Amino acid sequence: MLYQRSSALFKQAEQVIPGGVNSPVRAFKAVGGTPLFAKSAKGAYVFDADDNRYIDYINSWGPMILGHAYGPVVDAVIEKAKLGTSFGMPTAIESKIAELAVSMVPNIDKIRFVNSGTEACMSAVRLARGFTKKDKIIKFAGCYHGHSDSFLIAAGSGAITFGTPNSPGVTAGTAKDTLLAQYNDIDNVKELIAANKDEIACIIIEPVAGNMGCVPPKDGFLHALRTICDAHHILLIFDEVMTGFRLAQGGAQELYGIDADIVCFGKVIGGGLPVGAFAARHEIMDYLAPVGPVYQAGTLSGNPLAMAAGLAMLTELNTDKTIFSRLAEKTEYLHTGCAEALDKFGIEHTINRVGSMISIHFDALPVTNFESAANANNDTFKSFFHGLLQEGIYIAPSAFETWFICDALTYEDLDVTIQAVEKVAARL
Repeated sequence: MLYQRSSALFKQAEQVIPGGVNSPVRAFKAVGGTPLFAKSAKGAYVFDADDNRYIDYINSWGPMILGHAYGPVVDAVIEKAKLGTSFGMPTAIESKIAELAVSMVPNIDKIRFVNSGTEACMSAVRLARGFTKKDKIIKFAGCYHGHSDSFLIAAGSGAITFGTPNSPGVTAGTAKDTLLAQYNDIDNVKELIAANKDEIACIIIEPVAGNMGCVPPKDGFLHALRTICDAHHILLIFDEVMTGFRLAQGGAQELYGIDADIVCFGKVIGGGLPVGAFAARHEIMDYLAPVGPVYQAGTLSGNPLAMAAGLAMLTELNTDKTIFSRLAEKTEYLHTGCAEALDKFGIEHTINRVGSMISIHFDALPVTNFESAANANNDTFKSFFHGLLQEGIYIAPSAFETWFICDALTYEDLDVTIQAVEKVAARL
């Protein structure tokens, strides 16, 4: 495929945008080459600036669960835009989507809408600290909760040390209140709690990790976290920016039968427009201003276009009672086909899958946390990525990202993808 127009657009962008992109992973630094510039998308396909067509497994990093340019969502945005794009005043549609979201998700009474997943997670942690009157948090290596300062930390020298900043601009003072645990390691969590007795406000986790590839929780891990949090008066925050309204109507809480104290949302809940949200029981949410002391605000929070897109999306997901089983079946079909194609040529790999999230890791050993994900062969992934791109298959340009399956994918699309994987595997 030719990427002449994308190359020219990237050079133009580099002159006025840092790195030529407004989110770093789009720059293809992890895989090399020139990033694609999108021109349009419809259903399961995205078209680049050179008019190449790709079967899309990024789906805007998750929101397009029903496919690109989904009719009811597009129509809702157009009709709402005709009435005005922002008011700085409450609108009735905010209550409508809030009522629907609360009805779909277990264990939440109230929800507040913000403008991104980062903002949702940042606000949830602030709320947890205010509610518990404690300062420290536990997060897990490899789990990404946005680019708020509290989350951009790396591991210390031992299991119970404080985190240290891994991005310039994050102060050591901020990082000292973030404790880093190993995903799927409950003993490590217990050590951190014991070493910081009565100081931990919350544990925040992606219940299914999606930023080290797709990494499922081990059996019993999430339940053990819930038990520990109850015993030590710690709030459990599920970052369901990826998993919310994707793995089930009620997200990971429903899928695994676990109640979190605060839940963060993004991606699907906005139907592709910039949006985030966080939700909890009455007593926690009522700690927010204007009824409580914890301040949180946003000029464009509850933006009518985002609310219209989100309401249309959630309405479709709430109405279609087979959507999540269909997505899981398609993902399983893709998993089986890709595994057979890679096995045929003796390519060492591990495939992780939960619902409509899936990732291929080029390592024969199980991938259960960030350390094991990092052990995979990144050079093989680079060749795999560019090979699939040439075959018209667009996956995330990073070995540490999940693929997202959308309902617009047909089994013919999946077969074409599997055939492409086989062709690329033959050349690896």
